[in-house]
Amino acid sequence: MLEIAEVGAKVSKEEYEESLPPLRVDLLNAEFQVRGSDLPVMIVLSGDDREAVSEVLNLLHHWMDARYLESHFFGRRRDHEHRYPRFWRYWRVLPAKGEIGIYAGGYGLGLLADRLTGESDTEEAAQRLEHARRLEQMLVNDGVLLLKIWLHLPPDKRRKRLAKARKSPDKVRLDEIDLELYERYDEAKPLIEALLRQTSTAAAPWHLVESTDARHRNLLVARTIRDALLERLAEPSPQPPEATSEAAHRKQRNHPGILASLDLGAELPREEYRERLNELQRRLWELSRRCREHGVGSAVVFEGWDASGKGGVIRRMTRAMDVQDYRVMPVAAPTPEELAHHYLWRFWRRLPAAGRMLICDRSWYGRVLVERVEGFAQEQEWRRAYGEINDFEEQLVEHGMPVLKFWMHIDPETQLERFAAREQTPFKRHKLTPEDHRNREKWPEYEAAVEEMVARTSTDLAPWHLVPANDKRGARIRVFEIVCDTLEAAVRARA
Repeated sequence: MLEIAEVGAKVSKEEYEESLPPLRVDLLNAEFQVRGSDLPVMIVLSGDDREAVSEVLNLLHHWMDARYLESHFFGRRRDHEHRYPRFWRYWRVLPAKGEIGIYAGGYGLGLLADRLTGESDTEEAAQRLEHARRLEQMLVNDGVLLLKIWLHLPPDKRRKRLAKARKSPDKVRLDEIDLELYERYDEAKPLIEALLRQTSTAAAPWHLVESTDARHRNLLVARTIRDALLERLAEPSPQPPEATSEAAHRKQRNHPGILASLDLGAELPREEYRERLNELQRRLWELSRRCREHGVGSAVVFEGWDASGKGGVIRRMTRAMDVQDYRVMPVAAPTPEELAHHYLWRFWRRLPAAGRMLICDRSWYGRVLVERVEGFAQEQEWRRAYGEINDFEEQLVEHGMPVLKFWMHIDPETQLERFAAREQTPFKRHKLTPEDHRNREKWPEYEAAVEEMVARTSTDLAPWHLVPANDKRGARIRVFEIVCDTLEAAVRARA
């Protein structure tokens, strides 16, 4: 695959000086148009010629308005990045709508280095490539212009570069990854070929550029970026497809009765509840301390009907933990900044470091619940979200971060009783809004969405726990038991 780029093309100085000025004007104009649009642009600039990557990156900042370029270099993971899931560092710096972000190095360079040094095996490398493909498809589906450029240096030129580096290391600046790639290129080549082949898709193909002649390289990269920007900017805005009614979705379901099977009538006596709660809170305090010591992070997700008791469980959990061991994330409507990114962006960037627990009062499942029912997401958006969410949670679990998901289930009558109680309780009155009563009118639509959500996102790695919550005491104990058992197993596996 790499050989197709080894064409030996050269550009004269005269042709270069004549071609570059209008190219720069086109790039600046395209950059200006992007700033005034809803288009996020992500340029992955990578290759086996790391010097060329650095040179081209610097030139792009010179040719375009550097104030509006966000560049990030990705090589081997730094020490603090090991405390987060592997793709966290890519998600947290994704470009927003109207922005151009450059990923220098991309997610392939670290993978190549890890394979050469033996820090990752074939199975792990395949897993990482699969996550990279899913990430790229996810971004393209969300409207991102994803442009991937691979700068390739032919073997004969590589040998000369390496000899020069050994002779004058101060003139050719190569770091550990560069030397590994140069000195072990015969081993690296099949890995590079596999990386390019497996991550070059119709949605996000690689553009191979020979880097032997700098002038040819520079013009080809500039033209590739310009053409991609202008072509995308000229496209008409996509029209949303006709929505399918929720009644039709309910008719299409083949997994009825998930929620109806729950026993909402059981009650836990008050004295037994107090005894069990004290015991479980002591256990959670000890486990959270051990999680901190062993670097075990976790994500605990609470979804459920309004007034189903999510907040009450969270308060009793946090009361049993040291504040340094958890973060509570209340999830409301996205901010303008969050709306300018993929819906998972705000969750990726707030993931806890190893050893801490993220507690979500509502979560990324809003895409397939409230956004689906209220029409905030188009049908194709929430339908593909099931797979996107499964991939997200799979990466957390692979990192050693258990994902616990609770649906707190009550019946409509219990909800109405709790609404009335809130109206009579001053410190709870703020919880009740006109939206809560309005949402009751859409109970069947939400119920259909919940059942499909559970059926399609309850996986072996991150199963849903459906908690009968008409009885708050029994619901709290059930949640505590599941959380404690899961954390204990995770600590035991890490110790």
